[in-house]
Amino acid sequence: MYTTLFKHYWLKSIRSPGYYKNLIVNIFMGLTVLYFVVILVMMGFMFPKLLEEIAPQQDAAATFSSIMIYAVIALLMARYLMQPLSTLNIENYQVLPIKRETLVNYLLLKPLLNPLNYITLCFAIPFAITGIYPAYGTGGAFRFLFIVIFLVWFNTLLAPLLKRKFNNILVGTIVFLMIGAILAGLEYFKIFSLFQLSQHLFGFLFGNSFVWIFVLLLSLLAFFLNKRYFAKNYYPENFDRKIKKKEAESRRFTFMERFGKIGEIISLEIRLVLRHKRTKKTLYTAIFFLLYGLIFYPSEVYNNSPGWMLFVAIFVTGVGMLMFGQWIINWDGAHFDFLMTRDIDTHTYIRANYYLMLALCIASFIATTPYFFFGREIIIYHLVALVYNIGVNIYVYLFGATFNTKRLELSRGSSMNMQGVSYKNFIVMIPLVIIPIALVILFDLFSAAHIALIIIALMGFAGILFRETLLKVIEQQFLRRKYALCTGFRKKE
Repeated sequence: MYTTLFKHYWLKSIRSPGYYKNLIVNIFMGLTVLYFVVILVMMGFMFPKLLEEIAPQQDAAATFSSIMIYAVIALLMARYLMQPLSTLNIENYQVLPIKRETLVNYLLLKPLLNPLNYITLCFAIPFAITGIYPAYGTGGAFRFLFIVIFLVWFNTLLAPLLKRKFNNILVGTIVFLMIGAILAGLEYFKIFSLFQLSQHLFGFLFGNSFVWIFVLLLSLLAFFLNKRYFAKNYYPENFDRKIKKKEAESRRFTFMERFGKIGEIISLEIRLVLRHKRTKKTLYTAIFFLLYGLIFYPSEVYNNSPGWMLFVAIFVTGVGMLMFGQWIINWDGAHFDFLMTRDIDTHTYIRANYYLMLALCIASFIATTPYFFFGREIIIYHLVALVYNIGVNIYVYLFGATFNTKRLELSRGSSMNMQGVSYKNFIVMIPLVIIPIALVILFDLFSAAHIALIIIALMGFAGILFRETLLKVIEQQFLRRKYALCTGFRKKE
C-alpha cells in the first residue's frame, strides 16, 4: 500500500500542468542544488582546519561537538519556517479499504524520503573522514553519520508538528528567537554553558558503541508524537474548526482611505498579504532575513570586501521590497479581471504599488538601523543601498513584474513552493544586485570603492528625481502588457 501511495504522489507531480511549464525553473533549481552540494563537500573537508584555527587548544571533533546542539536548534527553526506540510487528499482514500494508520504513516514518512533532507550528508561524510575519524576512529565516524541522519529525522518530524500545533508562524519565530537570546545570555554571563553540555553529550555519543541508539529513540518519539496528534485530528473538518477568523482579516485600515483611491488599493493589498497563507509566510521570512547582516558584519573577512558589504546592505535594507517586488502584480492574479473592470486607472494602480514597495523599503531600512553600531562604514553602505533601492530597484521590479504572466496561488504555502515562478524572476535580479556589486568590485581593484558608492548613490538620486517620468514609462509598459497579464492570470497551473 505504501508503494501505491508513493506512486500516486509521483504521478500527481509529473501530471501537474505546471511541471513541464516550469522546466527551466526546475533545471535552474537543480543546478543551484548541485552548486550547494559542491560547496558543502568542500566545506566538509576544510572545516576541521578552520576549527583548529578557531580553537587550537582542542581537536576539531571536540569543537564541532560543542556547537551541535546550537546547529540542531538553528536547523529546526529553519525547517519550522520553510518546510512545507505534508498533505494528502484524504477524502479520496477514506472510502477505500485502507487503514487509517497506513495513511497517517504515509504522511509522516513522505518528507523523510525527500532527497533534499540528506544534503547535510554532503558535509557530514567529508567531515567524518577528516574531523571525526582521527579522534574516534572508524566506529566513531560511522556513529557520527548515524547521529546526523537521526537528527535530520528528528527535525523533519518535529518541525511540522510544531507548525500544526502552533499555527501562528510569527509567534513561533519569536519564541525561537527568545530561546536563542536566553541561551546566548546564559552563555555570555557564564551562568550555564550549552557549549560544554553539547561537547560532553556528543563526545560521549561518538566515543561509545550503541549509545547513539538514544538519538534514534528521539526520532521515534517525534514520530509517535505526530501519530498521537493525527489520532486526535484525523478528519479534515477537525482542522478547519480550529482555525478562527483573525482580527487582521477583518481589519479595514480605514486610515488609508484618506489618501483616496491610492490609499484604498494599498489597504486592499495589505489585507491581501495578511489574509493568505503564502503572502503571510513570505512576510515572516522577510522579517527573519533582517538578521542576515549578523552573519557578515561581525566578520573582518567580509568587512574588508566592499562587494559583500554592498550586497548585504542592498539585501537587508530592501528585504521587504525584494521579497514582494517580483510578485507585486502577480498576487492580484486571482481577481485581476475584477480590478481591470473597476474605476481604477493605470496611473492610480501603478502608484499604489509604488508607494507600497516604497513603504516596505523604508520599513526595512528603519528595522536595520541597529546595524549602525557595527561602525561608520555600515551607515554609509546602508544609506547608499537605501537610495539605490528607492531610486533604481523599485522601478526595475515594477517594470519586470509586467512580464510575469503566471498566476500565484496565494492559498498555498510559500515554503519550497515554486508555483508561479519562472526564469524571468531570476533575470530581473541582474540589474538589482549584480550591476552595483560588479561596479564596486571593479573600482575596488584600483582602491577606489568609494567612487563606485558615489556613482551608485547618484544613480539612485537620479531615479528619485525623475520619478514621474519613470513611472509614466512603467504605466505605458503596463498598458501594453495588460491583456497578456489578464490572459495569463486566468490559467491555473
